[in-house]
Amino acid sequence: MPPPLQTVILPSQPPVIMVSFTVYKGSENGAVVAATTEKPELQNDQVLVKVTASGLCGTDLHYKNANMGLGHEGVGVIESVGPQVKYMKKGDRVGWGYEHNSCEHCQQCLRGNETYCPERQMYGLADLDQGSMATHAVWREAFLFQIPDGLSDEDAAPLQCGGATVFNALHEFDTQPTETIGVMGVGGLGHLAIQCAAKMGCRVV
Repeated sequence: MPPPLQTVILPSQPPVIMVSFTVYKGSENGAVVAATTEKPELQNDQVLVKVTASGLCGTDLHYKNANMGLGHEGVGVIESVGPQVKYMKKGDRVGWGYEHNSCEHCQQCLRGNETYCPERQMYGLADLDQGSMATHAVWREAFLFQIPDGLSDEDAAPLQCGGATVFNALHEFDTQPTETIGVMGVGGLGHLAIQCAAKMGCRVV
């Protein structure tokens, strides 16, 4: 008679570390400190980006006392891609902003409103071990933007948050060249709103 079957529980294997890189994080006393982040092998549509420029947003100042990677206005060059990446390749210049991920199938996502997705992942709430103030970052292709050749990394970085914020407002309301746009306050977003609206042919006051 054969021996009864036995269940053997094998020890789980730790993920293979693909890359480690330097990130700059907040700390309890508000000082920005260097730390090391380790990431496993790229999965699905993940992309490894070598950071070349980062904007500095007022939101970053709110997190300088938190133990998290700082920065959400990143620009860099793709160094490697995951197995499901479709549109980007090694060497492409890309940028990213405040949003990291969403479910991609709820009503809000299907309407292009990922910010309102109940499963959204955003700066300060997800991926706390990395940010744009770093040597590298691992990001989903779906949340990266290709940077035009005529735009420098330094100029492109602030557009990933401040620029996207004002452009989205103009785009959402289907702004036309014949319209007059009022911008109240010429701060970090205001001066970008003026430029965006003017380039769209609007009269700006």
